Amino acid sequence: MKRRDLLIFDLDGTLIDSKRDLTDSVNATRAWKGLPALPDDIVSAYVGNGASMLIRRALPHLQDEEHEEAHQFFLQYYRDHMLDATDLYPGVREALDRLHAASVQMAILTNKPVKFSVRLIAGLKLDAHFFRIYGGNSFDEKKPNPIGIETLIEESAADRARTIMIGDSAVDVNTARNSNVRACGVAWGFQPETFEHAPPDFVIDDLNVLADMVLRA
Repeated sequence: MKRRDLLIFDLDGTLIDSKRDLTDSVNATRAWKGLPALPDDIVSAYVGNGASMLIRRALPHLQDEEHEEAHQFFLQYYRDHMLDATDLYPGVREALDRLHAASVQMAILTNKPVKFSVRLIAGLKLDAHFFRIYGGNSFDEKKPNPIGIETLIEESAADRARTIMIGDSAVDVNTARNSNVRACGVAWGFQPETFEHAPPDFVIDDLNVLADMVLRA
């Protein structure tokens, strides 16, 4: 029978190292509001639940109207600078190339706005590798709500038992749990320390380890 694997990847902190561009965009927004810059590790800890929540965490004193203005400023700044320093983590391109060559179905499920996600993947010349890219505004609910995984399983006709969610944080693990699929954690990224509270089924230190496992199966 034809392989019916489905690999669903988080984006920031999993496939791409976007820390510099996200931090610069957050701090540009804070400077616009007359606030000092935040350290990189603080901004990284705020990533994972979408752009609006990122700005709420980075500028917690703002009222709703001010928050929306800051959110829009952040989006415009990030739109213009999202590929300044962002790149793939080591080993990611090689692993994705191998999986794509073997016709393994792959998709992206991120809480980043979908237009930004599509643009990033195209800018990194990976758009042919993924049959679908869903962002934080693709559905009524963001991760860890299971709607994204459920939609991708239905669209791909994949076996749930052979579907894996890959990510760098508890958000991704909880999304997998809510859909009853396996969770693969990555040892790099923004928030692997959150695995202490939401352990994945297994953790890899190189995406080629996952490629080896899937291709052998």
